[in-house]
Amino acid sequence: MAQQKKGLIARMLEGKEKSEEYARSTLPTNRWQLFWDIFKGNFWKIVKVNLLILVFFIPLLAVLALNWILTQNNGLLYPFGANLGVGYPASPNLQGTSEWLTMQTGFITYIGIMLTSVIAAVGLSGGMYVVRNMVWTEGIFVTNDFWRGVKLNFKNALQTALFFTIILFLCQTLIHMSDLNMASGLTSKGQMTWLRISQGVSYLMITLAALMSLWMIALGVNYKMTFLVMVKNSFLMMIGTFPQTIFFAVLAAIPFALLLIGGSMLTAIGVIIIALFGLAYALLVWLDFAQWVFDKFINPKIQGAKVGRGIYNRDGSSQLTGDDSASSIEYQRIILSHGRSRLVARPIKPIDDSLQVYELPQSFTREDLKKLRESKQNIVEDSEAYAEEHKNDLRYVEYNKQFDERERALQEEDMKGKKKRAKKPPKILRD
Repeated sequence: MAQQKKGLIARMLEGKEKSEEYARSTLPTNRWQLFWDIFKGNFWKIVKVNLLILVFFIPLLAVLALNWILTQNNGLLYPFGANLGVGYPASPNLQGTSEWLTMQTGFITYIGIMLTSVIAAVGLSGGMYVVRNMVWTEGIFVTNDFWRGVKLNFKNALQTALFFTIILFLCQTLIHMSDLNMASGLTSKGQMTWLRISQGVSYLMITLAALMSLWMIALGVNYKMTFLVMVKNSFLMMIGTFPQTIFFAVLAAIPFALLLIGGSMLTAIGVIIIALFGLAYALLVWLDFAQWVFDKFINPKIQGAKVGRGIYNRDGSSQLTGDDSASSIEYQRIILSHGRSRLVARPIKPIDDSLQVYELPQSFTREDLKKLRESKQNIVEDSEAYAEEHKNDLRYVEYNKQFDERERALQEEDMKGKKKRAKKPPKILRD
């Protein structure tokens, strides 16, 4: 009775987590599950790395805030759209003044963005390294790994930041100049058409540059390559997965979209999300998706590259290997070199409280010894029954198949060696 109470209490305290099937069922089997597993299980680490990134984004945010203030002041100080002569001194011509001020403000802002992006690249390089390790399901120490990421990835992050900000500066300057020319009233209809086309092309270039920059972040933190190769590969990855790229870029940008939608409530929610985990969330969404693309198109073709980091099959085996990947060959070689393990080759029943060894009292009799022997025998028979029931499970069959095939190959090699030796005449040893 005491043993039953003890087993009941143990089950209540430990729950079903002791079960082998439960443990395997909790492992992520696809990238969506991996994302939620990381987000829930490492939420405070995500918050911590987000705060580290945010510290280095403060100058950039200050520049954006200054741009907003200048834009608002331009609308207050100058009588655009106002009834001239009522509260303002008469002005001979304000045509194009608004566009000229906007271009000036934009010029100052985008110069500031390019300069502060150097500081922001520090936070980006450390953050993307920590988040990438989360996607790889590696153990991380946020602060240490953050600074290690800065050391390893700052160059790539800086190149990516300058790549995007320079294109943004050039395209926005072209857009503002087009607005100024159209507002001046000195352009013909044909010129107006070309100016609008140039604006459309500029917006398209900014969008493509943003998407390429996302791929440059993912490529830079996963592979070692030169800047020109990284730009080329980011363009190819963007074009090759364009619908998925658009979808996951929008998914990653949800916290920032709340700021653009407007409304005090949504703006407040967006600010809180970005301050807590928005930047790290965006990196997690994007790098998780990028890892899926790399596992599908790149890693199987690279010798020694691991495929499916952090993902497990339903049968409990890792997806680190593919039949056509070099990492699969290496993985199989390591397994075979260590030999067949009895703990992996056959089913072993998980420990539970269904059967227990009979405990002898302080003063025991032959009957107590008999009960002890029977309890041990029951446990042995129960374990054998479990092994017989699960011996044909896929993971045991696949594991043993590797060694069976290897043993057959060795036997065939031995037979060939014996036949070759039989054909050769024996050597006569002479003094």
